[in-house]
Amino acid sequence: MLRVTTSSAGGTAQLGVALAECLRVGDVIGVRGELGAGKTVFIRGACEALGVEGRVTSPTFTIGHRYLADPDVAHLDLYRFESMSPGEWADIEPLFVDSIAFVEWPDVGAEYLPAPRAVVNLRHVDPERREIEITTADQQLERSLAAAMGDASSAA
Repeated sequence: MLRVTTSSAGGTAQLGVALAECLRVGDVIGVRGELGAGKTVFIRGACEALGVEGRVTSPTFTIGHRYLADPDVAHLDLYRFESMSPGEWADIEPLFVDSIAFVEWPDVGAEYLPAPRAVVNLRHVDPERREIEITTADQQLERSLAAAMGDASSAA
């Protein structure tokens, strides 16, 4: 597990950039945290690093966005779901094809979602600071991310 404390939205987004630099097509990243903890800010940083142009917004009311880039990036927010049905999974499954996917509130759809390559947990330390933990079983990803986060955390 890697843990960093950021002191600004820019620092949180920069950690998203650090993670994005280690990702590949087919990766799924679970993103957890209380409301307002910076989940979308983190994902926005990752999306920009992955080449997404235009505005990256929370898909809370639309459930998911697919952003055209190389590779495409999917951003899902399952906050409004209490659980997921096979039909709901069928509606969102195409977002995972040939993309890198970020899923906010991933526990709701855990039985259907592809296994995450990493899980990001954000929490408030105080009004300005966030503690961000990134957990992965992929040792190569952890080493690459630790190096990238070391660079990013100096800017956080």
